[in-house]
Amino acid sequence: MKATRLASALAATAFGLASFAALADVPAPQDVPYQGTLKVTVDATDVVHRIFRVHETLPVAAGPLTLLYPQWIPGNHSPTGPIDKMAGLVVKANGQVLPWTRDPLNVYAFHLDVPQGVSSVEVTFQFLSPQDRNQGRVVMTPEMLNLQWNAVTIYPAGHFARQINTEASVKLPTGWQAGTALEVASKDGDTIHFKPINYNDLVDSPIYAGKYFKRIDLDPGAKAPVHMNIVADDAKYLEIKPEQIKPFRELVQQMYKMYGAHHYDHYDFLVSLSDKMSGNGLEHHRSSEDGTSADFFTEWKKNALGRDLFSHEFNHSWDGKYRRGADLATPNFNEPMSDTLLWVYEGQTQFWGQVMAARSGLWDAEQARDMWAFTAATYDKGRPGLASFRNVQDTTNDPVIAQRAPLPYRNYQASEDYYSAGQMIWLDVDGKLRELSGGKKSIDDFGKAFFGMENGKWDVNTYVFEDVVKTLNDIAPYDWAKYLRTRLDGHGPLTGGIESHGWKLVYTDKPSEAVKAIEARRHSADLTYSLGLSIGKAGAIGDVLWDGPAFKAGISPGMTVIAVNGHDYDADALKDAVTAAAKDKNQPVELLVKNFNEYKTVRIDYHDGLKYPHLVRDTSKPDTLGALLKAR
Repeated sequence: MKATRLASALAATAFGLASFAALADVPAPQDVPYQGTLKVTVDATDVVHRIFRVHETLPVAAGPLTLLYPQWIPGNHSPTGPIDKMAGLVVKANGQVLPWTRDPLNVYAFHLDVPQGVSSVEVTFQFLSPQDRNQGRVVMTPEMLNLQWNAVTIYPAGHFARQINTEASVKLPTGWQAGTALEVASKDGDTIHFKPINYNDLVDSPIYAGKYFKRIDLDPGAKAPVHMNIVADDAKYLEIKPEQIKPFRELVQQMYKMYGAHHYDHYDFLVSLSDKMSGNGLEHHRSSEDGTSADFFTEWKKNALGRDLFSHEFNHSWDGKYRRGADLATPNFNEPMSDTLLWVYEGQTQFWGQVMAARSGLWDAEQARDMWAFTAATYDKGRPGLASFRNVQDTTNDPVIAQRAPLPYRNYQASEDYYSAGQMIWLDVDGKLRELSGGKKSIDDFGKAFFGMENGKWDVNTYVFEDVVKTLNDIAPYDWAKYLRTRLDGHGPLTGGIESHGWKLVYTDKPSEAVKAIEARRHSADLTYSLGLSIGKAGAIGDVLWDGPAFKAGISPGMTVIAVNGHDYDADALKDAVTAAAKDKNQPVELLVKNFNEYKTVRIDYHDGLKYPHLVRDTSKPDTLGALLKAR
């Protein structure tokens, strides 16, 4: 036992805690080369049990050794490594089992002692992937799998992840094909051997593999190829029309035109078309995980609003993977991340994801405006918590606070609002840049200046708040620090960018096509801006607007609406009741609700009719929103 561990144990004894001797002794990562190569082989053929079986060989030296299971996962911005699904850990040296001890204060760390004369250890374990979505994201089905290397590797403490050289291989079910940013060294039957790569980049290079597979070239003839690798529940979902591929090809070109550089030697969209494997959206430097419904292409129009997933994740290659907040650029996957700059990392990516969806043709102009209206309404009337006790900056703590668990009264608590609130802030910035420069400068200039350097390089390039401010000042001098901090740290609506771009946010009794699509996709009725609630399948009440009409009447999330005005519930009946109450001020909206095993009648005294957000032109100002969304 090292001296520090002994001291911790003695201290625990002194306080009467001998049975809980704190180890918490993990060597700090050093920026020095790891001696040798970590070799990992994953058997991913057991799709029946949804088990990944792992074998690793790690060069070691005699003495204390700490092995780490990745905890802080890039893109999740939180300590969410799925260690609860890691099982069967056995460490051997020269055929002998070496006992290990899990650190009680750092459960991702495993301590052991390596005997003299041992130069490598063999590590085996299983990753028991979720059998049901209530256990986490399903990543293995009879037709496909998503292998994320952070879930199926363990690595030595004391080293920067990029200093650990690795050789990886995976065995797939017979006949399956795979998409990944990793480069193939060789194939041996159903086993793929990849070229050596450092551990940091290995974790950043997941695999999508499946029985039904298609690969599409999105930039034919390019020096830095871009491909879409698709796995599907069935071959019929791979029937993709040329006109559906066109906007994805245009997306690549629009990104290049705006940024003027790219940060990869090749890029792979990894796409799952599945109603079995869970949906996903996760960025990587040379790839992205883009999980959609099985009918994404075959029901093209119905799935329009999900298309910005691709522009969002692709944009992260520039924003988040290449340029990264300094407090997120940690040396390995077990050093805590700080998320203070996620309003740039995710907020500006959310902005560009929607702008590029329009510029590329994934969305038409009306769809784009409808989505901007939907988001703007959220930060006009739909986040009462941000208007009172929270601010956008504080929501950057949410990945650690809630780790994306469902929340009661999300509109009041807020949850990771740095995404869409950040989007609104950056729209505001664009309007201010145009104003200050007399229309000569825009956020495109910021994008090129901040993200568009060092073409082809993909080492991490960090920044701090002051770098953001300096870049904005170089484009158009102003007190940008105060401008940004007022919006990040203050309270109130974030709709200034709508007005500055020549549009007004209004509410009418007719839902936009975007709202209709969102309701259809979520199987919900969105009455946030009228009754102050949203209702899902079979009358299940989702969120209830804090201090809204439904809230004041005694409605809460988790209740179920059984009847509306004495008749069986359905969404249209509820909307008709709201309309009727607007015509007769003496007629409330009467709901029979179930709360646990109790039934009660609730009368909502609301008479202002249905309200849905829309953008309408302010003809007193130029339409710079149209200019922003126009293809370059």
